[in-house]
Amino acid sequence: MTHEEAMRLALEEAVAAAAREEVPVGAVVLGPGGELLSAAGNDRESTSDPTAHAEVLALRQAAAARGQWRLSGCTLVVTLEPCTMCAGAAVQARVDRIVYGAVDEKGGAVGSLWDVVRDRRLNHRPEVVMGVLAEQCSAILKQFFATRRIR
Repeated sequence: MTHEEAMRLALEEAVAAAAREEVPVGAVVLGPGGELLSAAGNDRESTSDPTAHAEVLALRQAAAARGQWRLSGCTLVVTLEPCTMCAGAAVQARVDRIVYGAVDEKGGAVGSLWDVVRDRRLNHRPEVVMGVLAEQCSAILKQFFATRRIR
């Protein structure tokens, strides 16, 4: 599966999250062969769980699917640049690659505000691919927040 194909799946998760009144962020984890291991959207509001970000949920599901917490060889694909918690979770899970769409200038931790995943003091530093379907990823977030300002 290409990064664009995976991002389209993550966008579907983001749309589903928006339908649940969640901030529309979606994430998928691809296995070493490019196969889909998991997919999730934000679920903080529904679960009252501050850690229920799309990335964390997708990483948990992928680890369960593989039967181990180490996700070596895997790729995390997410519609919005991960925050510090999610970037740290990706490092802890040992994913090989993080692919994201929209940049998060206010809270991103994969190159914009912070760069947690490339900190040389860490023992694992995943490859980063940014800007995949960035316009589509940004548009869904802008639309979601624009409707919130009108209310």
